[in-house]
Amino acid sequence: MTEFGEILKNVGEYGRFQKLLVVMLCFLSFFNTFHMFGQVFMGISVPHHCNTSWILGKDPNVTEEHQLNLTIPRNKEGSYEQCIMYTPVDWDIESIEGYGLNSTEVCQDGWIYDTSHQKSTLVTEFDLVCHRKELTDISQSVYMAGLLIGSIIFGPLGDWTGRRPVILISMLLMMAFGVGAAFVSDFYLYTALRCVVGMAMSGVLINNLVLVAEWVGSSQRAYATISGHVCFAVGQMVLAGVCYGIRNWRLLQIVCSAPTALLFFYIWILPESPRWLLTKGKHERAKEILRKAASVNKKKFSEELLTQLQKEKETKSRNMLDLFRIPTLRRVTLVMSFVWFVNSLVYYGLSLNVGSFGLDIYLTQLIFGAVEVPARLGSMFIVQILGRKLSQSLCLLLGGTVCLIITAIPKTLPIVITVLAVIGKFAIAASFSICYIYAAELFPTVIRQNGVGICSMTARIAGIISPLISLLDKYHSAIPMAIYGSGPIVGGLLCFFLPETRNRDLQDHTHEVNGVPRSQDLLEEQIIYKNHQEQETSAKQEYKRTRL
Repeated sequence: MTEFGEILKNVGEYGRFQKLLVVMLCFLSFFNTFHMFGQVFMGISVPHHCNTSWILGKDPNVTEEHQLNLTIPRNKEGSYEQCIMYTPVDWDIESIEGYGLNSTEVCQDGWIYDTSHQKSTLVTEFDLVCHRKELTDISQSVYMAGLLIGSIIFGPLGDWTGRRPVILISMLLMMAFGVGAAFVSDFYLYTALRCVVGMAMSGVLINNLVLVAEWVGSSQRAYATISGHVCFAVGQMVLAGVCYGIRNWRLLQIVCSAPTALLFFYIWILPESPRWLLTKGKHERAKEILRKAASVNKKKFSEELLTQLQKEKETKSRNMLDLFRIPTLRRVTLVMSFVWFVNSLVYYGLSLNVGSFGLDIYLTQLIFGAVEVPARLGSMFIVQILGRKLSQSLCLLLGGTVCLIITAIPKTLPIVITVLAVIGKFAIAASFSICYIYAAELFPTVIRQNGVGICSMTARIAGIISPLISLLDKYHSAIPMAIYGSGPIVGGLLCFFLPETRNRDLQDHTHEVNGVPRSQDLLEEQIIYKNHQEQETSAKQEYKRTRL
């Protein structure tokens, strides 16, 4: 509806009603952090070695240190091997001590873990070490695959059933399957449940973004959207403290998942998007919600605008194919999809490898969360000062450049690496916030959910790849950061092909893309229809002549 911007101004672009809506969705963003990054701390690796209790049968009184000396070889650094043991022999203890053991093999009877700092983790519970070590990263990739599947399902579903029901269903799935994952006894089942949680989170992320964008006026839309991102950053800081205090992964999984149940009163107060209702021809329900918003905002909703709403016609539904049929939308879709891809790749690449920069994992997580707060808040202002396009480009270029610099820093300087990683996280976090705003403004209402959905889809593909890229460091330690650095630089340059959307009302129809007036579009449609009718009439007359 080209008139909806005026209607929203009459109701109040960012009054008390919208502020309450933003606060509600901020709580969801806060709890989303626990689902997203909780597994990083549940899967912390601890010192371990092969279980060599077989030697206790030779001498039950042998000390632990002496047992390790006799049964575990040492590596080049002088530490005990974690995945290799001496082959058991049928000798007495004196012979073993006198001659020693030389033949080695991989661990046969499991592992012994040092639980002095971590009482129970996914690693100790499911033996995710040695040849099973990669399962931790693979599990995180499966969770990201759930986000991808969720974007495919819940993006179009939000356009079909509405934003509100998808958010509520996603909340239920997140809570139920998240808590259920704490009680499983099989790692593959745990991974499957986490995949469902990822699907549900994608439904929340996409529909939260769209609901805020469609309720808030253009002048305040950036602030409203980024408020949720700030709460997400605060959640990361709180997560560091919660994980520091809870060292049992099952209890931590429950603590990360159960709080979503506190928000289920949203079923009675969460509003639907009136923009969506109008495009679906549900005028009466849209009027009711707009009257309520005007009342809460202490505004008078004019009867004249109500009459205008009654005259609006239902808009034809659109699908993802329309994003590629219209040239301007095709360019926007391809560029924004790549921007979301590289943002997600680097953001999760840095966030999920928080323990690999050389400092304490809890301290690094706290710093990473703290640096996101000014990054998110700062992005509110730079998008208004510099515009969406330039802000998006500069943040991507800065983040990519810093990641490339890290590849040249030796591992013996962990503080320098961490400082550079923090700068990179700052730039990418700001870029991520900007691309959420930018995408919501670039796509028209009738296809916005599909547009944001396909962008989210590419971001989730990057999320799947991101944990696996860290496995490439066994070939060369610089490979992951080189990948994380090159992508954003390309994305930053591509941003110059996008239109600027600062201080512009949201577009409701595909013909409004890039400022095409509705009257012109309708005129073109009428000409096309008239030509089609003339061709059809000519064909009928020609058919009659041939029959005669």
